[in-house]
Amino acid sequence: MPEHPPTPPVRPESVGGERSGVPDAQPAGADRSTLRLALTVGGLVLAVLLGFGLGRANPGPGTPSATSAAAATAEHTHAPGTGAHDHGVGTDQAADSGAGGLSISSAGHTLAPSAVEFGVGRAGEFRFQVRDERRRPVTRFAVVHDKPMHLVVVRRDLSGYQHLHPTMAPDGTWSVPLTLKQPGVWRAYADFTAVADDGRQTAATLGVDLVAPGGYAPRPLPAPATTTTVDGLTVGYEGTPEVGRALPLRFTVSAGGAPVALERYLGAYGHLVALREGDLGYLHVHPVATPAGDTVTFRVTAPGPGRYRMYLDFQVAGVVRTAEFTVTVP
Repeated sequence: MPEHPPTPPVRPESVGGERSGVPDAQPAGADRSTLRLALTVGGLVLAVLLGFGLGRANPGPGTPSATSAAAATAEHTHAPGTGAHDHGVGTDQAADSGAGGLSISSAGHTLAPSAVEFGVGRAGEFRFQVRDERRRPVTRFAVVHDKPMHLVVVRRDLSGYQHLHPTMAPDGTWSVPLTLKQPGVWRAYADFTAVADDGRQTAATLGVDLVAPGGYAPRPLPAPATTTTVDGLTVGYEGTPEVGRALPLRFTVSAGGAPVALERYLGAYGHLVALREGDLGYLHVHPVATPAGDTVTFRVTAPGPGRYRMYLDFQVAGVVRTAEFTVTVP
């Protein structure tokens, strides 16, 4: 350290300048309050640096590691149409809820819509991006059941269900034609598997409310039933969902009492979405791999008690239809 000529007492404003504010040899008349200030600032800086290091060494319980995130989403690499597959929970979703779509951010991703208000009954376009933790638009998505993005839209009374497949522009903006036929608040769910720069895959379901202005007259939820009719086809199911247990639900399609053959749609013989009344928690379960026929089976785990509305998408004779059911989980 080179020697310095005698210096006048250190002024407070010199702290934080080119020098530390503490001279090599303190003159007898130095300002002691300035010295204390410099030492205090130095201590605070040291504390911040130590805290930052400890925070990186010990991430909080809500911060998944790369290893755990990869393990949690490894199932999303399976080929379309094979095996049971649950899209309900992202890595950041609350473990006790078991349902996805409850927030606009989850699993390190955020849903960013360009607009959330639509004219009632008027055709519009819903545009949005999925952004990562650094607020960058995500542009790489895994193809899950023939599509990189599944968008489900439903009114908050669980009516008006739509299952759509947006297309993505090079900048990561997704768009899809959308019509909200009735006034009220609607819920849009983006169901996807994002691919990070290092190849990690993260499955998430993000939700956002859309608004169709006007008088909202909610419809009562239909009573529970195990059969329904869609375009002359009778659709029924056997089995009862339970909380915390993966149990099979077996759906069949018939016409005039005779079985009707199901066709592959998006790589499977059916897709099942369940929404919980109240908070609109989302559960998307894909079917167990089975031979072609009139039956499709899902293994469903109810995330909690309550009433759910189930939507079964299936294809017959080249036409995709949706059968809806209300089920009560005790």
